[in-house]
Amino acid sequence: MTQPALALSSHSVRLASEIDFEGWRDAARTLALAGIPPEDIEWLVDPAGEHTVLASPPVGSEFRVARDFVDGAQTAILHSDPQRFAFLYRLLWRLRAEPNLMRIASDPDIRQLEAMQKAIRRDIHKMRAFVRFRKVDDDEHYLSWFEPSHFIVERNADFFVRRFAGMRWSILTPYRSAHWDGETLSFGPGADKSEVPPDDAAEELWRTYYRNIFNPARLKVKAMQAEMPKKYWRNLPEALLIPALIGGADKAAREMVERMPTTPAPHHAKLQARHWPTPETPAAENDRAADTIDGLRDQAAGCRRCPLWRDATQTVFGAGPAKAKVVFVGEQPGDQEDIAGEPFVGPAGKVFDAVIEEAGIARDKTYVTNAVKHFKFEPRGKRRIHAKPNAGEVAACRWWVDHELALIKPDLVVALGATAAQSLLGKPIPITKMRGQIIEREDGLRVFLTVHPSFILRIRERDEAEAERARFVEDMKAVRQLMR
Repeated sequence: MTQPALALSSHSVRLASEIDFEGWRDAARTLALAGIPPEDIEWLVDPAGEHTVLASPPVGSEFRVARDFVDGAQTAILHSDPQRFAFLYRLLWRLRAEPNLMRIASDPDIRQLEAMQKAIRRDIHKMRAFVRFRKVDDDEHYLSWFEPSHFIVERNADFFVRRFAGMRWSILTPYRSAHWDGETLSFGPGADKSEVPPDDAAEELWRTYYRNIFNPARLKVKAMQAEMPKKYWRNLPEALLIPALIGGADKAAREMVERMPTTPAPHHAKLQARHWPTPETPAAENDRAADTIDGLRDQAAGCRRCPLWRDATQTVFGAGPAKAKVVFVGEQPGDQEDIAGEPFVGPAGKVFDAVIEEAGIARDKTYVTNAVKHFKFEPRGKRRIHAKPNAGEVAACRWWVDHELALIKPDLVVALGATAAQSLLGKPIPITKMRGQIIEREDGLRVFLTVHPSFILRIRERDEAEAERARFVEDMKAVRQLMR
C-alpha cells in the first residue's frame, strides 16, 4: 500500500512513490481548496523520508472535476517526466475556473495530457510484446529483463499474471521488479540486467523460428523500427539476426519470387470469376476424358493444366489393374519417379511396398497414383529437392484423379497424406488428428486417411521411426480388412 501524500511545509509535497496517485490526489485536493497556486508548490518523491500529513480541508469544502481528467491523470502519473505532478496540478487548478477544459482538444495542456497517455499506452504495449522469459537453470522459475520508458510495471503486471498464470516468473526492470509465485503477485526494488541468466535453448529455437518466418519481400525497415525501436533490440534474442536478415533481404526476395506458386489457389479463381467474369472457357476444361485407363494415361502425357509440366521430365500417371478394388493416392512423384515415369518407385515407394506386403496386401492387386502428376522441385546444386504442391496445382490435377477413380470404380481409396486427402475430399484435412478414419464422399466412395510413407523417412530418431512404421503397418492391415 502506498503512503498518503505528505508535506514538509505548506508549499512542499513529498510523495511516497513515483506512481503515488492517491497521495498526489489527496494533496492536490487539499492545496487547491486552500487556494495555493501551482507556482507555489514543489512536488517531490521521497519514499524513505519522514513526512507530516497535510491538514484536511475544512468540512464541506469540495469541488468536482470531470471523470476523464481523473482517468487521464491516473495514466499520466506513470509518465517519467519529473514535472508530471506539477503539470497535473496546474491542469486541476485550471479546471476549477474552466470546467469544460477537457473538451477543448486544441488547448496545449490537453494536448500534452493526451500525449502523455499515448506514450504510456505505447510503453505498456511494448512491454507486453518484448518481454522474453528465460528459464533459471533447472528450477521452474523464469526471469525477464525489460527497460520501460515509464513507470508501468505495477500497471502492467496483471497482464502477465493472466498470460503466464501457470509459471513462476519475475520481470526485472531498473525501476521496479514484479514477481509471481503462482499464487501471489508482489513487487520489489529495481534490479540489474546481470541478474538475468544468458541465452537458453528455447531462445535458440525461437531464433530458428524467427529466421524461417522472416519475409524479405515485405520488409520495411522504417516501419519495423517504428514498431520495434532499436532501444529494445539489445534485450531481444531475435535481434541478433536482424542486421543480417536486412542485409540479405534483396537476395532472399529474389529467391522467393523464383519459388512463387505456379498456380493460384482455387479461391483466387472464384474471386476472379465473381468480379472479372470471362465468357471464355479454358481449353483444359473442354478436354474430353478417354474412356479407358490406358487412354487416359496417354492423354495425360500431354497435360498442360498447370505450369509444373515445364520443369518435370514427364507426366507420372497411375499404375495398376484397371479394376482394382483399392486405390492408393499419394502426393506427387519424386525425383526417381519423374525419371522412371512410374509412381512409388523411390525411397518412399520402397517403404510402401514393404509395409503393404507385411500387412498382407498384394501390390499388383492395387492401383497407385498421385494427387499431382508432375514433379515439383527446387534445384539445389545438382540435386532436385521436393517442393510441396500448392492448392491450385492440386485442384488443377484433380481432373485426372477424378477420371481415374470414375474408370476404376474402386471400393476404397486410401489417402496417403494431407495433399492426397485434399485432392480426394476437396478441403484441407488434419491427417494426424483424423488418421485411421474413413470419410464417405457425396458419391459414396469411401476414403481411408493415413500418413504418406515419406513421413516415416523424415523421422530422425530410430525408435520413433520404428514406432511410426508399426502404426503405418496397422493402418494397412485395417485397409486389408476393408478390402474384404
